[in-house]
Amino acid sequence: MRTTQQPDLADPRIGASLFSTWRVGTPERQAETVEVIARTWERRAWPARDLLGYHVYVGEDGDTLLHYSQWASEGAYESFVKTHRQERVDEIDTAVPGIERVALHRYRHYRSGVREGDTVPGCVVIVDVEFAGADAGRQRGWVDAVFEALESGGQHPGGISAHFHLGVDGDRVLNYAEWESAQAHGDALAAPGEGIGSGTAAWRRVQEWPGLKSSTVRRYEHALGLVPGGAG
Repeated sequence: MRTTQQPDLADPRIGASLFSTWRVGTPERQAETVEVIARTWERRAWPARDLLGYHVYVGEDGDTLLHYSQWASEGAYESFVKTHRQERVDEIDTAVPGIERVALHRYRHYRSGVREGDTVPGCVVIVDVEFAGADAGRQRGWVDAVFEALESGGQHPGGISAHFHLGVDGDRVLNYAEWESAQAHGDALAAPGEGIGSGTAAWRRVQEWPGLKSSTVRRYEHALGLVPGGAG
């Protein structure tokens, strides 16, 4: 069934967090693809007890779709791929030809920071970080350094949460951050002084971390949530 609730990224039942990106070309095709995904899934039984939720987001760029699925384990996802995935892919591709599936990465949740209150997020910001080579200690150290920078500089108004995930291959970190709005996030990036994008020593340490290869920031809006019947 569909749900309008935002996912709980720190749910302790999650053993594997999968994030993937599609390119579909235009805002019209973004909207069409989301509805096709919804129909394709709703006309079938929920494929696995260990799939806790599946969420789709439309990119601010008018081109991309972000997919986030919550699994009890990687093995549960592998079983889904063997038995249920292809029929869904085929139906979606028939309805919306030309989808480019860019990448799929597997993560495990590591740390979260959440502002007190019950503000509904209006924007999801994905920070995708890649390191030169696998190093689990480096992944954790970088995330811990981000938290130290945030604590030393304070939280910018408009930020709701930050959920950091470590790539299972050891060379990536993904931050799923919730904001009140895209405008609030844009203001935080542009603001001088302390905070996101500031030139403090703590933030410079984050930005110049040894082995840091690349960091991209993209904004999305939650478009579709699917959960087992009765769960949302």
